[in-house]
Amino acid sequence: MPGLWYEEFEIGKEYKHAWSRTVTEYDNVLFTSITMNPAPIHLDAEYMKTQPHGQRLMNSLYTAGLVGGMIVYDLTMGTTLGNLGYTKFDFPNPVFHGDTIRAESTILDKRESKSRTDSGIVYFEHRGLNQRDEVVHIAHRAGLMLKRPTDD
Repeated sequence: MPGLWYEEFEIGKEYKHAWSRTVTEYDNVLFTSITMNPAPIHLDAEYMKTQPHGQRLMNSLYTAGLVGGMIVYDLTMGTTLGNLGYTKFDFPNPVFHGDTIRAESTILDKRESKSRTDSGIVYFEHRGLNQRDEVVHIAHRAGLMLKRPTDD
């Protein structure tokens, strides 16, 4: 199992995740359509030519989902009980068709669960960066992480 147990997380440790992905027009149109988001900033190339960016923007929730998926193998695969919440969910720079996104994470804090003996809470910062090393997404989240099983 590649994910980390609660005990293995070290406050301040940084991870540069190996995955990267070049995002496409297809990704954007598909995600925007299946989530029923009709915003022209994602779908209408002619309209966006008249706007400050001059081109369509990737759907920000797609970007967040992509970054959130890139961290799973290194940190939470098979060792998480789920997300508890986000306290930061920012998009400081736009993502465009053809950008290549990668992810980095920092462990901000951790604590024992007050209601469960088999798990603890880990506080993460996840960052998505493009090919120019511009931060395109920052998420602070709390995850409920399993403790290493004991042989009873």
